[in-house]
Amino acid sequence: MKLAVVGGGSTYTPELIDGFARLRDTLAIGEVWLVDPDVHRLELVAAISRRMFAREGHPGKIVTTSDLQAGVSDADIVLIQLRVGGQAARKGDETWPHACGVIGQETTGPGGFAKALRTVPVVLRVAEAIRTFAKPNAWIIDFTNPVGIVTRALLQAGHRAVGLCNVAIGFQRRFADMLGVDHGRVQLQHVGLNHLTWERGVTVDGAPVLDDLLHAHLGDLAEEVELPGSLLTMLGMVPSYYLRYFYAHQEVLTQQLGSATRAEAVMAVEHALLKIYADPKVDTKPEELKQRGGAFYSEAAVDLIASLTADRGDVQVVNLRNDGALPFLPDDHAIEVPATVGADGVHALPIEPLPEDLAGLIGHVAGYERLALDAAVQGGRDRVLRALLAHPLVGQYDRAEKLTDLLLAENARYLEWAS
Repeated sequence: MKLAVVGGGSTYTPELIDGFARLRDTLAIGEVWLVDPDVHRLELVAAISRRMFAREGHPGKIVTTSDLQAGVSDADIVLIQLRVGGQAARKGDETWPHACGVIGQETTGPGGFAKALRTVPVVLRVAEAIRTFAKPNAWIIDFTNPVGIVTRALLQAGHRAVGLCNVAIGFQRRFADMLGVDHGRVQLQHVGLNHLTWERGVTVDGAPVLDDLLHAHLGDLAEEVELPGSLLTMLGMVPSYYLRYFYAHQEVLTQQLGSATRAEAVMAVEHALLKIYADPKVDTKPEELKQRGGAFYSEAAVDLIASLTADRGDVQVVNLRNDGALPFLPDDHAIEVPATVGADGVHALPIEPLPEDLAGLIGHVAGYERLALDAAVQGGRDRVLRALLAHPLVGQYDRAEKLTDLLLAENARYLEWAS
């Protein structure tokens, strides 16, 4: 199997390589092609990746290239993990919305919209190269944020794609630790849109345990998602960390105004990681990589690739077409739910009707996402303004106008139609 990683120079990549090396009995990979325009970072990442494969006795070959066509040619699987504009653009996403009293975040709110505008056109160009040069039935796995919008863009353009996020697998592992059971026995009733999800049910060997978790571990769960325990009790479920941007917007904004950005922290972590990757003695995943984020990304990716290629038909949480799973959303919207995964693709499991508050917020954000994708594909200030106005965290015309001007000024170099 040839697997290509577009954005292979990312400091995330050794997390993937670690999974490929440890789980080689699950997933047989002959070649991993790391594709990235940053040659310096690419070689540092590739060097430690080769040492990690060698340490584990993995027979696979790791190849680097800045040539997208060469990287994806004859690939069976292509993983996309791009960050257009790098951490510098992320820092902007996390700060300029503050001028209008809105949180700054790279996947949620105005900052997340800016990231979508920068990212979608690039991902679609990459996907066209995959369609042309990869194997005819090659799968695209998107780990590029905002995953829901990017996945829908790929599906709308007719690509064989599925979106992947590590939020669900993180909850699965955390719940397993709390319950003292193997994580493979834990299944989630995970529902929503990417970075707008709730765990509305948890089972161990099919038996429900969410009520027990909320009773015995309420404080730990509340601390983990940074929301009041009373809110979790009222909901009777565990919202993802990203719901705090909605449920505690003003609190988060106040924290952000008094703190350094996450982008600045990540820049420091990446600088340290690249120094570690350059050390020829290092042949294991560094502990410092945990500070970068993306926990369990490799396990989620290996499981997904293995099921798509080996037709395992197991259940995993992915981003896929709605197709009636949430009846209040259009069929072509991208949702994040448990699905069976096999060679014929991904198919959402049946979902019980949602409470009105969840359905209302999901529907509101989905409306914004559809307008956001329209703006990313077609461009135009009016489309940007309308999408911002539709976002639940904006919702006021004068604020949306100001945010539109800020967004376009900050991102003009990345938006061909705005330059």
